[in-house]
Amino acid sequence: MIKKEMIAMLLAGGQGSRLGVLTAKVAKPAVAFGGKYRIIDFPLSNCINSGIDTVGVLTQYQPLRLNTHIGIGIPWDLDRNIGGVSILPPYEKSSNSEWYTGTANAIYQNLDYMSTFNPDYVLILSGDHIYKMDYEVMLDYHKEHEADVTIAAMPVPMEEASRFGIVVADDEGRITEFQEKPPQPKSNLASMGIYIFSWPVLKKALMDLKDVPGCDFGKHIIPYCHENGKRLFAYEYNGYWKDVGTLGSYWEANMELIDIIPEFNLYEEFWKIYTNSDIIPPQYIADTAIIDRSIIGDGAEIYGEVHNCVIGSGVTIGAGSVVRDSIIMKDVEIGKGCVIDKAIIAEGVQIHDSATLGTGADIPNRIKPNIYSFGLVTIGENSVIPAGVQIGKNTAISGVTVKEDYPGGMLESGETLIKAGERV
Repeated sequence: MIKKEMIAMLLAGGQGSRLGVLTAKVAKPAVAFGGKYRIIDFPLSNCINSGIDTVGVLTQYQPLRLNTHIGIGIPWDLDRNIGGVSILPPYEKSSNSEWYTGTANAIYQNLDYMSTFNPDYVLILSGDHIYKMDYEVMLDYHKEHEADVTIAAMPVPMEEASRFGIVVADDEGRITEFQEKPPQPKSNLASMGIYIFSWPVLKKALMDLKDVPGCDFGKHIIPYCHENGKRLFAYEYNGYWKDVGTLGSYWEANMELIDIIPEFNLYEEFWKIYTNSDIIPPQYIADTAIIDRSIIGDGAEIYGEVHNCVIGSGVTIGAGSVVRDSIIMKDVEIGKGCVIDKAIIAEGVQIHDSATLGTGADIPNRIKPNIYSFGLVTIGENSVIPAGVQIGKNTAISGVTVKEDYPGGMLESGETLIKAGERV
């Protein structure tokens, strides 16, 4: 029988609805990040850097881009005969067929896969966080404390603690209480959604709670283990960690990469972030170009000005165009004489000459003020912006738009333009 000490189960089926049009056609873990990566590259790289060579990736929502990106796992050295990376979508069973209805339900539906490796420990991860963590150190902590369950937790400011699942631990780190988004938190240790389970404990909990609707780790499995006297410990993490679940946090995390001394460093030799890169030509910077404090991807052609931006591979920025404080994903074409301020532009977008993005007052979005905020312009992939139009702040656009879609040549701040057949 195959035997692995620890395997990882990576939950990557998230729709990421708070990223709006960015995730209309792609799962959140497959969204581009940092000019050349995708969000899922970070937990996958953490696994191989931590010596974990068996990873099950649970997909569900819009999985095509994610599946293509991961392939057989070659960039992460996860193309193994035994173990390696396996894509685990929901599948039809002989008795019934169902989607993954919760984080724990997704893991439960893959009990056979986990049993194949007869692991001592199972690491549960989310596919949509940006961080570097050595899971081997966390496993050593788990063993040292003879824990049944270890939860990675990080200190957050006390005034923000009510937004998180909070763990209360004693001096030894043993968890004595959980609070799910409590109005009056008793601790500032927030769960990161990263768990190590001893395999028999996880298996029994999943079997016992298999009929719970939408079975979830935070709401069901962890409280069940606690109530049944299992040894639960908090592993305190103090490094960089970001949940890029909103457009604001996604924009901030990208912008932090271009600080003079970045808090999150992509250039460390000893902890590399691996990705599936296209074979494309080098970047071209014209003599008319001006660039400062920016990441520029391979194959980009820059003829205009770029200030404080993250530019993906294969992007073209025309002469006379000025792009500031923006994230431009791969294969975007920006024409001549455009002005773009504080925008997130998804893959394959075309912006024709003399368009202006990010103008006007900072007015809340009328349809989804909680998503399209932060003063950003957000444009979904493969959209087309016609020449000469002006687009305000807190706006969202998806689809092939034409001049007639912009009354008076303008999309006012706070407005949303979603063409028929596109998702908002």
